Amino acid sequence: MENRIYTFWIAGACAIFFILQFLIPGFTDFLLLDQSKPLELWRFVTSMFLHGGLAHIISNLFVLVLFGLTLEKLIGSKRFLMVYFVSGILANIIAINFYQSSLGASGAIFGIIGALIIIRPTLTVFAFGMPMPMFIAGILWIILDLIGVFVPSDVANIAHLTGIAGGIILGIIFRDWSYKEERKPKIIIDENYVRNWEDNYL
Repeated sequence: MENRIYTFWIAGACAIFFILQFLIPGFTDFLLLDQSKPLELWRFVTSMFLHGGLAHIISNLFVLVLFGLTLEKLIGSKRFLMVYFVSGILANIIAINFYQSSLGASGAIFGIIGALIIIRPTLTVFAFGMPMPMFIAGILWIILDLIGVFVPSDVANIAHLTGIAGGIILGIIFRDWSYKEERKPKIIIDENYVRNWEDNYL
């Protein structure tokens, strides 16, 4: 299974965008998701690479690399990209109906988490200060975001929930495929070569 490790490419793009946010005036405003400009469709993608501060990007990139590498290894790079962008864009499509503006990769990252909940539910992860199965961590994150919907804050909880829902759906689609890939033989033997060898030397 070909794997180009797009997780690092996405993390690098987020880091570059973060630097440009400080170097170029108006860069953030031109690319973030803005409820008053719903027809500027590029914002549904570009806002996924923007962040609101150092703590925001560090936490997002940590989770992206931690879970993204795992998912990419399990389902392949192309399917990983599909999970990332479909979940992130879907999260933004829903978020624009609830928030005046938003930015960040959280919707896409929660999509990765959602896919892992389905594909590897018993994967042990360190969350909330303790090790636990992936599906338990996912349930707790969902509960916190559900609570967050009713508690005013700067966190786009609805985007998180939409992203994880998108990831769960894609996880269901890709789960059987991932197991089939794991069951493939690691060593491929050319039967014609073996038969020719037997005819010549046995």
